[in-house]
Amino acid sequence: MNILAIDQGTSATKALVVSEERRVLAEADVPVHTKVVGPDAVEQDPEQLWDSVLTAARRALEQAAVPVGAVGLANQGETVLIWEPSSGQPLSAAISWQDRRAQVVCARVAAAAPRLQSLTGLPLDPYFAAPKIAWLREHVRRDGVCTTTDAWLLFRLTGRNVTDAATASRTLLLDLDSVTWSTEACAIFSIDPASLPAVVGCAEPIGETAAFGARVPVAGLAVDQQAALFAQNCLAAGEAKCTYGTGAFLLATVGARPQRSTSGLAACVAWRLGRDVTYCLDGQVYTAGAAVRWLQHIGLLDDPTDLDAVGSQAADAGGAVFVPALAGLAAPFWRPAARGAFAGLSLATDRSQIIRAVVDGIAAQVAWLARAVATDVGSPLTRLRADGGLTRSGLLMQTQADLLQAPVDVYPSPNATALGIAALARLGIGAARTVTEAVGTWAPAATYEPRVSADEAELRLREWRRVVEQTMDLSLGSKRAGAP
Repeated sequence: MNILAIDQGTSATKALVVSEERRVLAEADVPVHTKVVGPDAVEQDPEQLWDSVLTAARRALEQAAVPVGAVGLANQGETVLIWEPSSGQPLSAAISWQDRRAQVVCARVAAAAPRLQSLTGLPLDPYFAAPKIAWLREHVRRDGVCTTTDAWLLFRLTGRNVTDAATASRTLLLDLDSVTWSTEACAIFSIDPASLPAVVGCAEPIGETAAFGARVPVAGLAVDQQAALFAQNCLAAGEAKCTYGTGAFLLATVGARPQRSTSGLAACVAWRLGRDVTYCLDGQVYTAGAAVRWLQHIGLLDDPTDLDAVGSQAADAGGAVFVPALAGLAAPFWRPAARGAFAGLSLATDRSQIIRAVVDGIAAQVAWLARAVATDVGSPLTRLRADGGLTRSGLLMQTQADLLQAPVDVYPSPNATALGIAALARLGIGAARTVTEAVGTWAPAATYEPRVSADEAELRLREWRRVVEQTMDLSLGSKRAGAP
């Protein structure tokens, strides 16, 4: 049975028609845009997100010219908006996961941070949905419902206000053990739990939609990173992947029991299939592809595809070090007010070395995330699976393998999230009986082995960490933080 899989992301909405044999029969990609409206403010137009879902899905279906038996929807995770619950009319902009204005909310409830992490598995940070919901309620409007974008899109598709367990676990409002809304966490943010969407599984029919033509069930739901984890067969405890997109997101499966991180990672639901819940640990680099686009914006790259051509002109970064905190620092540091920084520059530093420093900085933070996973699960990662647009950069992937001191396997498709959501939808309608049958197997498009010694990798990682620790508090206390 064919599946229509939709991946509504930060920079684009992708739609795939995937066959019963997991072949991509058609693919459509519609760009969407973020608007930087202040030093800490990043928004998206909700109607543009909705239109992109309709356009991408209809184009893919037209190209494939085959019927589909179900729809799956992956979402951005922490982007939120206010909307009218009877009509689905947006009542606010969509506040992006990159937005940092809710720092003021986090500061106000900081004393509750340990309790929130115990309840939800998440550190207190404006990246997650609850602080953004509270900020919107205080600064924009109090009527309507305020949810992550998936619930709004699903309401427009099916008429139901629901969110899947994986996305709900990204809010700072979900009890990680019971996988239900926590009244205590909601009270900390002054959020009425009755106003939140119903929490459903990741592979079950939640309604039908005729938005794309014939009426079909919507049966696969997940936040984008968990969908990619599912697609890459990271099913056993300790298996990990990193998606290199707008940000870089490393997730490691930990199994059927929730595990709170002691190393600065987020703990959340990977997926819920029926009554069975699988958990994961999650670490984030907020600006990966976004940092490459920033290089283009300031004129150091003509196009993001030039990353390797320019960066490879230098043998190394020449002592330059980059901290990829252009939208704050996430795991394992959690400094939302941090700013990007360069160190070690000299009059001899050239363009190619700046590019190399940016590549090194992204890879170094991912390597530290991998170390945090190793600390939490009790053993180092033996290899890393990688997907996302930046995996096209051989320079980044080789640097990643070098600093990890482990092989990096590149997923053979740029559409891991959509393929993961297609597999969940296939399970949801009973077209696959097991996870293995739904996901299938894959072989890497490329494998990058470490080329530097463990001593050299350790030296580079320690130097990068030293620069981070010396610069990450420079912007704390900014009067602009949290300003509406």
